[in-house]
Amino acid sequence: MNYPPTTSRKRFEQGFERWLWRIRLIAIVPVVMSLVSTAASFVLGTGEIFKALHKIFSGQIEPKGEAKLLAELVSGVDLYLIGIALLIFGYGVYELLISDIEAARGHDQNSGGLLDIRSLDGLKEKLVKVIIVALIVAAFKAMLSFQIKDGSSLAYFCVSVLLLAISGYLVTGGIPGSRGPK
Repeated sequence: MNYPPTTSRKRFEQGFERWLWRIRLIAIVPVVMSLVSTAASFVLGTGEIFKALHKIFSGQIEPKGEAKLLAELVSGVDLYLIGIALLIFGYGVYELLISDIEAARGHDQNSGGLLDIRSLDGLKEKLVKVIIVALIVAAFKAMLSFQIKDGSSLAYFCVSVLLLAISGYLVTGGIPGSRGPK
């Protein structure tokens, strides 16, 4: 049975709904922490790249150490990609739970970009794309030091390259102009 709302019940309900609406602002904590983590990832990535460049320009490259040096450069790029994923997460949580970012909406050329997030599915889709690219970079780094000793290790290496190519194909949506996966 539905009773007509009383004044005190209605006041309680309105107060509770106001409190419920304001509690969403606690989402600022993961937003701030993801932005701080983004900055930390960028600083660490820059440090990795500077360390590798210092070795190159100072002539400290060990014999047969090119693969290790290249792995350091790739590590820097991987840290940048992780930072980008954290940035997308922070922007997405802010836009979904707190407020639209008006500065981003004011520029027509930026609409539909990587940081334009309007739904939870959009956030997940963009995060998955960046994470897959980061995994591809990490796999590339691992492949730099992969030792091919026999036929089976060569087969594993080839399968790894094929899987990386397929994942890159799927992330980009297929061949431009074709009816590939979208």
